[in-house]
Amino acid sequence: MDENIWLLPELDNRVDKLASDMGLSLETAQILLNRDITTKEEARKFLFSDLSDLNDPYQMDGMEEAVSRIEKAVRDKEKILVFGDYDVDGILSVVVFMKAIESLGGCIEYFIPDRLEDGYGIKTKHIKMMLERKIKLMVSVDCGIKAVNFTEKAEAFGVDVIITDHHQPGPEIPKAVAVLNPALSHSSYPDKDLAGIGVIFKLIQALMERRNKGSVLTHYLKLVSIGTIADVAKLRGENRLFVRYGLEALRDVSNTGLKNLLSICGLEYRDVTAGDVGYRIAPRLNAAGRLGKVGLSVDLFRVRDKKESEDIALHLNELNSLRQKAEVNIFNQAVEKIEKNDLEKKYKLFILGSKEWHRGVIGIVASRLKDMYHRPVMLFAYKNEKAFGSGRSIKEFSLINCLRNSSRLCVSFGGHPLAVGCEIHQSRFDEFRKEMNVYADSEILDTDLKRKIKIDVKIDFRHITPSFLEEIDLLKPYGVGNPKPIFLSENVCIASRPKLLKGKHSKFMITKDERFFEAMGWRRKDWAEVFEKGDMADIVYSFSRNEYLGKRRLNFVLHDIKPVKK
Repeated sequence: MDENIWLLPELDNRVDKLASDMGLSLETAQILLNRDITTKEEARKFLFSDLSDLNDPYQMDGMEEAVSRIEKAVRDKEKILVFGDYDVDGILSVVVFMKAIESLGGCIEYFIPDRLEDGYGIKTKHIKMMLERKIKLMVSVDCGIKAVNFTEKAEAFGVDVIITDHHQPGPEIPKAVAVLNPALSHSSYPDKDLAGIGVIFKLIQALMERRNKGSVLTHYLKLVSIGTIADVAKLRGENRLFVRYGLEALRDVSNTGLKNLLSICGLEYRDVTAGDVGYRIAPRLNAAGRLGKVGLSVDLFRVRDKKESEDIALHLNELNSLRQKAEVNIFNQAVEKIEKNDLEKKYKLFILGSKEWHRGVIGIVASRLKDMYHRPVMLFAYKNEKAFGSGRSIKEFSLINCLRNSSRLCVSFGGHPLAVGCEIHQSRFDEFRKEMNVYADSEILDTDLKRKIKIDVKIDFRHITPSFLEEIDLLKPYGVGNPKPIFLSENVCIASRPKLLKGKHSKFMITKDERFFEAMGWRRKDWAEVFEKGDMADIVYSFSRNEYLGKRRLNFVLHDIKPVKK
């Protein structure tokens, strides 16, 4: 069995006061403190805030200039182009902004570059396309903060530029009509962690409130919530409000495309969770961009013909199936290379490549391998004597710093500590792998390669009551910045013989204090082989609830289990 490191925080001395002030259990108060929510006001805002708590959009630098220029374009019937990115955040940013401008009577078109042919971002070559379309104003969404040369040349050709983005800038900021980006170091906007669609929503909010149409804003939150979750944005502050109210709004959908998407995901007429968005909705929208057909995802929300919309949803589902098959093939081939060559004992950083791998899918597989082996992973797809790489890392190791150290071997590279992309000449692949591993060996400690499980609080089964579960529900939605709570219960008894499901999952009953719960160990078939009925154990787990015969049941999802001597 793996030896994971369990990290249990010491009970905070402020827990009694926060629990008393808010009328919460000690366990829930401790969970809030673990998330740096320390006062009654912070707890109230986190648990009970509503849309009236949204920030004034004009607090964002450049907002007044952006609104004024867009209003002029709408008034004068100038052609506006919204330029997006090919991921879910970028796609849905395009969709909501087009809807907003059209509702104001404006003329708007869109352009999203092809992931494989064009790559990421706005380039000077795109000016020709804009001039051919007679564009007078370009608004970027989820990209553009590094488009310095493009902006200067576009302005010279008579195309005004508004940048909306949430990524970190380069050494120079584009000299655009307006730059909306709360992540900029000089930004005075209170919320720094908005996704691209969050930034464009603030622009829409400013436009609508200027025309006393603020009541329509809630209609946009369905797609804003999906884009925010898909971009793995921190679910605190405004993002938390976007997602909470957006997910609630998904219970009642009028847009034909969104209805068909929910239906094909098996989510129509039911409560949609952040997990449903991340694992069902977003992959289908992303699949089109990954496989070079990004326009389908935009068209899904814009076509009005019911049959055409259904056909697009089915096509997205088929593309997602193709993506899943490609992902499985790459994953299996990569695992075979790792196991066959005993790479886990040789390298702290896995770097693998193949001409058979799809460039649009290797990032997803790198993430799965990173989770499986708990070490950084870079995968490369070879094409035309070049190697296109995508990497994912553990929080203990900055993959972007590692790439910077080998930048002389890269044609191009970018990213951040946990996720990177790069292009190298295939002929230099072995040299690149060797140099990257030398750096990784010097930076990664053996303890860094052990999985750490951050436990929120220790709890006895007798404290898991209906009122406690209601408190825990107040913490939703879960995601980055607000993970699903993880509990520790000690000296529990395995009350049934462990079952092996589908050859890879473990399931058994556990009991203590005359309480019984079903526990699932996903992808942990070894637990069914190691433990027996009557064994005592300490367990680390989170809650899962499902319906069976009309009744909601509480189950445990096990993160780890350790045997205890009787």
